[in-house]
Amino acid sequence: MTDSTKPTLLVVDGHSLAFRAFFALPVENFSTSDGQHTNAIHGFLSMFINLLRDEDPTHVAVAFDVSRESFRTREYAEYKGTRADTPAEFKGQIPLLQECLRAMNVTVLEKPDYEADDILATLATRGAEAGWNVLVCSGDRDTIQLVNDDITLLYPSVQGVSKLKRYDPAAVVEKYGLPPEMYPDIAALVGETSDNLPGVPKVGEKTAVKWLTQFGSLDALLEGADSIKGVVGGNLREHIEDVRRNRRLNRLLRDVELPVELDDLKRDGIDAQALRDVFARLEFRALMSRVLQVAGAPADGVEAEPAVEVPAPTEIPAAELAAWVDAAADGEVGVTLVIAGGLPVRVGLATEASIVEAEWSDEVRDALAPWLASDAPKVLADAKPQVKALRRAGLDVAGLAFDVLLGGWLLRPSFPDKTLANLVDTYLQEKLPEADPSQLVPENEGATPGQRSWFTVRVAQALRAALPESVVPVLTDIELPTLLALADMELAGVAVSHEKLSAFSSELGARAQQLAQDAYATIGHEVNLGSPKQLQEVLFVELDLPKTRKTKTGYTTDAGALAELQEKADHPFLGLLLAHREATKLKQIIDGLDLAIGDDHRVHTTYVQTGSQTGRLSSTDPNLQNIPVRTEESRRIRSAFEVGEGFDTLLTADYSQIEMRIMAHLSGDPGLIEAFNAGEDLHRFVGARVFGVAPEEVTSEMRTKVKAMSYGLVYGLSAFGLSKQLRIEQSEAKTLMLEYFARFGAVRDYLRSSVEKARVDGYTETIFGRRRPFPDLTSPNRVLRENAERAALNAPIQGSAADIMKIALFRVHQDLLGLRSRLLLQIHDEIVVEVAPGERDEVERIVRERMAGAAELTVPLDVQIGLGADWNQAAH
Repeated sequence: MTDSTKPTLLVVDGHSLAFRAFFALPVENFSTSDGQHTNAIHGFLSMFINLLRDEDPTHVAVAFDVSRESFRTREYAEYKGTRADTPAEFKGQIPLLQECLRAMNVTVLEKPDYEADDILATLATRGAEAGWNVLVCSGDRDTIQLVNDDITLLYPSVQGVSKLKRYDPAAVVEKYGLPPEMYPDIAALVGETSDNLPGVPKVGEKTAVKWLTQFGSLDALLEGADSIKGVVGGNLREHIEDVRRNRRLNRLLRDVELPVELDDLKRDGIDAQALRDVFARLEFRALMSRVLQVAGAPADGVEAEPAVEVPAPTEIPAAELAAWVDAAADGEVGVTLVIAGGLPVRVGLATEASIVEAEWSDEVRDALAPWLASDAPKVLADAKPQVKALRRAGLDVAGLAFDVLLGGWLLRPSFPDKTLANLVDTYLQEKLPEADPSQLVPENEGATPGQRSWFTVRVAQALRAALPESVVPVLTDIELPTLLALADMELAGVAVSHEKLSAFSSELGARAQQLAQDAYATIGHEVNLGSPKQLQEVLFVELDLPKTRKTKTGYTTDAGALAELQEKADHPFLGLLLAHREATKLKQIIDGLDLAIGDDHRVHTTYVQTGSQTGRLSSTDPNLQNIPVRTEESRRIRSAFEVGEGFDTLLTADYSQIEMRIMAHLSGDPGLIEAFNAGEDLHRFVGARVFGVAPEEVTSEMRTKVKAMSYGLVYGLSAFGLSKQLRIEQSEAKTLMLEYFARFGAVRDYLRSSVEKARVDGYTETIFGRRRPFPDLTSPNRVLRENAERAALNAPIQGSAADIMKIALFRVHQDLLGLRSRLLLQIHDEIVVEVAPGERDEVERIVRERMAGAAELTVPLDVQIGLGADWNQAAH
């Protein structure tokens, strides 16, 4: 047979490649709507499809491990013993992957008491003996020993499973200096960490290769071990049995009895319907068309889904635009702007039946202005930056009916789709034409703005059909009005003093330098205080301090662990190290803020609506949520946020104890409701009930304990967690919780029932209907289940607080539109307003009324307001 007529056998190590795919793809981005993680499956199949396309094998098999137990562990119980437990998110993916492979008519093999590598070695040897070309794809280095003139190894590179390095005999010699059959000899001497096979101390790869080259084989080396001088020679002689054991264990078996012959591995047509069924459960869309394409044609008479034909856009003159949007007024119109320099440069509009586009001009702006300002329904994808561009162009925007990114996030808050392309894939099972970012001159320019609008309209329809009825008002009545408020807030920005930030940054830099010098003095030498490896050496070797939690890279040196360590062993180095970290962290925050100050002397943050599962806003570029709260440093930073030129003062307002008020409302607990309605100090009131004393007899220590208890319950705090937080005995914490629940039983009943309800429903719900799915509440994995239970306790409370803040935010924004004063910031539970001269009383009235009236609860929403020339002075 010539090379071109030889069969090609591809054998793949399923577990090895799936595990690499699991760590290569972020688990949080790959999950079905019912919570099944799919990143390992998706990554493996993407790689496998590329292999089939590029190598075009005639015969294929994928081998899997049955368990970690094998004949090797019987000989050496510690074999692979140091491998961490399989991640919970990985469990359950292998059976589904095997189901996908079987639907592709790929032979799946596993054999108890053997490893997948032994199956690969057996099949590869049979293929080579039959005169076939053989490809072995594995991430296990033991398979290097299989390489010969007929067997090539495809090994994942450091970039992951998407890039495979080809090892033929020459490539192995180039990398290791020895032929493939001698690689196990190198590994026997050096050891294999991943398999928990210890090697000869102080013997690395170079030494092993030198010895094997000198002696010609491992057996000869071991026979002549007495001739090797020095420490390494002594180490070899001392560990010679370890080397022999390693070589026995890393030798792959080539004669495992298997239930298949080579001809049984022939590639046949796929079972397209079975594959569609399993892909539908896994919610894989784009992969289906790739599999069908590689397969050549679908089997069993199931036709491939036709590629969607995207209508061509029509270039429309500005003079005809007004008539076009008027004619489309009966339905929704998709809008997509191309933005450059913050302004529109092109616009695409679409209905289901028509697509038009135009270069932006004054004439186009004037033609669209009345329609954009009207209530005619408009649908966008990622609307906020486009609304901002239109605002900069002097246009008002109304009638925002749907933002598909927000809709997709509300439907799947745990795994939101980040782009329109993701949404098209997920909800239309189609592919949005996109340019290849790796090509300087892309062959495909991608969808035009009008075509993107066409896809947006269709995605919106699909999302409306998928959104639960209770969730739709969260989008239309909360998120979309909030989006418009946030767009104006981002455009307004907030005045920030470069001088104040720069001065504080210099102080912190000097403080950090001095702290570093003081820390060096305590240990007698300099060390990189930012290097975990060097800190591990100082703390746990040099200073011999108690060990912290062990990680893959050694004992952790994170701030929390070091703070606990400081309590156990109060060494001065620890205090200086933590103070240095705090000063350095603050300086980074301040320098980031300083860099963000624009030419208008204002900072324009970007608010992210889809960044949390609870509905809370976050901010980026710069992140204003990470400014410390209620410390001297936070006051220094906030003092740099000043009232802008032409304005009178800053007004700040936030809710007092909003989460506890929501707890009182949801639980209906009469004691909590009484406390809030009477306007009493909540924690003093609760402390009096828990400790059985008069309110005036509640000490500050009692109040602190009760406050920690009240807020801790909202976050599922255990007796252990409470004892740790308050630094009291666990028994005292447990008694405190029992006393609390004895007097506020409705709180206990609500928390229990909310988790049980979520376990049945699969989700929690806020007062306003926002849902958060919790599939892990029924997980067999205890850690996942308990984490989900704690999160489910808090989700309705924190989510309701987020909803209330958003409602207050956009209502305040709407009322301020008739004034010069403007809303600037929303940070945590606080808003900041820049007040124009003569409008202070009116602004304060608006803010109080709108915040207090954002929700109808059984207890009042208490609003605290402050005024001042800067954010710190306006604190209350």
